[in-house]
Amino acid sequence: MAVNLLTDKGTPIDQQKFTWKDLVQKPISKMNVDAFTRVRIILMNGIESEAVRFGHSCARMNRGLQGVLAKVRRKEQHQQTMVNWLLPADQSPLETTIGYEQVAVEVTASLARVEPDPYIAQVLRYGLLEDFDHLYRYSALLDRLQGIDANTITQGYTDIVPGRPTVEEHRDPLDDLRNPYDRTTAQPLTKLHAYTILAGEHQTHDYYMHYGPWFADPLARQLYAEIASIEEQHVTQYESIIDASESWIEKWLLHEANEVYNYYSCVTQEEHPHIKAIWERFLDYELGHLQFAIDVCKEIERRDPAEFLPATLPEPIAYKSNREYVRQVLRDELNLRVDGPTFVNKSREPERSLAYRRQMNQDGSPTQTVAAGWQWSAGGELMAQRWLKEAA
Repeated sequence: MAVNLLTDKGTPIDQQKFTWKDLVQKPISKMNVDAFTRVRIILMNGIESEAVRFGHSCARMNRGLQGVLAKVRRKEQHQQTMVNWLLPADQSPLETTIGYEQVAVEVTASLARVEPDPYIAQVLRYGLLEDFDHLYRYSALLDRLQGIDANTITQGYTDIVPGRPTVEEHRDPLDDLRNPYDRTTAQPLTKLHAYTILAGEHQTHDYYMHYGPWFADPLARQLYAEIASIEEQHVTQYESIIDASESWIEKWLLHEANEVYNYYSCVTQEEHPHIKAIWERFLDYELGHLQFAIDVCKEIERRDPAEFLPATLPEPIAYKSNREYVRQVLRDELNLRVDGPTFVNKSREPERSLAYRRQMNQDGSPTQTVAAGWQWSAGGELMAQRWLKEAA
């Protein structure tokens, strides 16, 4: 299936209709669905959330675009509702958190593996090892609070072991800024990667900020607070790789193109028939949004959208286990740190980040406490203890 961003019309925006019943589709089964279907649902919720967030930001800075942005944004909000409501009610916030971190690990790894810009690929791998550690810390919390093995969510696709320790991820804000791609020379895939990872990390930050206070357990509340702070750092990192000289219209076109690219990636790999039908429907909707934005671009900026967009899409995001790749990154880059936008060895980390970390960690680190003496085992900690007793 080939998609042409510049000529495929999709579903015209005025023909994109919803009802309240239509918005709330049958959710997935948390036990029976393939983990990558959940990964796609979570990521696409983030993609739609970013579309709505960008639409509002753009409208606040561009009075003349407020009407056209409002028209598209209503559709995006309804699409986000339908996608997010596909998650089941019996999936606890902590289980969903495991799903969020699996998204962060597997999607970031897939992007890094094919990213054509070596520096941007390094940025992705740097964030990957941090999210990889978050999965381990939250898995310890899930085991200890609910007695649930996180592997029931990740289904063996993703390792549950420490990455770059979260306690060492806290940095001075200046050390979260990276060099941006050049909008005039960057390959389209690099731009799509940047917009995709930014959307995913931003929704993860918002999710932890929303659900952290829901927990009665003091350690759980602190754990969400600590990791939410890192996710904010990740948002800072990933938005800094986007060229700030892109115009608002150019950014709008790239957002719409990225939505097309992500739904296209879902369509090509989804095996759940009900969910696949939703991805196909929204791929057509996003092509309609893109054509709408292209018309606005021609009318207002008097420029050819081909200046900003490729005609054809790159290869879709690969939704598959990246276990061996992540293990190799872990072996090669665990001791990597940053000095501003430059990657350095751990021994050369700047004093400003070390001082910030000492201050934040002076009363201890919840991510250290939650995993103290814990390591993942099939069935969870209690099952492991029972097997040890039986073996003795």
